[in-house]
Amino acid sequence: MDAGALFGLGSTLIFIGVIIMVFAILLMFFSNVKGKGKVRGGGAIIIGPIPIVFGTDKKSLRTVLLLAIALTVLLIILTVVTHFMSE
Repeated sequence: MDAGALFGLGSTLIFIGVIIMVFAILLMFFSNVKGKGKVRGGGAIIIGPIPIVFGTDKKSLRTVLLLAIALTVLLIILTVVTHFMSE
């Protein structure tokens, strides 16, 4: 793939992500759910092969940790496969 195709793919993925976020915000804004709800969440920052995970409760923390580990393993596998294919 050349640089133009990769730029176009990246721009398209960013645009799709923004559209999904706007749709989710509008969906939450117009939903008819009333009353108290419990907010849970978490996130991960991956620096190199090391995931740094944070969350509000044990269940969301475990989910984000498993996803971060799966992403790290996938990236390592893709790096090794790309290295062997380029030789």
